[in-house]
Amino acid sequence: MRKEHAPKVSRKKEDIDFEIAFYENILKATPHFIEALTAVGDLYTRAGLWQKGLEVDLKLTELRPEDALVFYNLACSYALLNQTRAALSALTKAIDFGYDDFEYLKGDTDLDNLLKDEHFQQYIKQLEKKKKASK
Repeated sequence: MRKEHAPKVSRKKEDIDFEIAFYENILKATPHFIEALTAVGDLYTRAGLWQKGLEVDLKLTELRPEDALVFYNLACSYALLNQTRAALSALTKAIDFGYDDFEYLKGDTDLDNLLKDEHFQQYIKQLEKKKKASK
């Protein structure tokens, strides 16, 4: 599941559809409203609208070009669409920008196709060792 700034709550399909419409209306008037973009991107992903989620994440990378969570979510969107190379690239940027919650990452089902890759697993282990050594 995408990493968010706010806690996740369980939502019904009708609630998600209502919230999507709500945020889409806000974004018609204020298309660069980061919090609304972040919320609707998460909702699109929850609803299985992965391409729409990707489009939002790409827009967020333009607005927040060095935000680790934005790039983490972009990696999730690419991974859900089986665009592994792009997902790895976005995740690498997220890590370069300071993302270091590797326990969350290893349990994130959005990244399942990446997490199955042995080279990627080794990469994460190396990063975890670096993180521990720097403390």
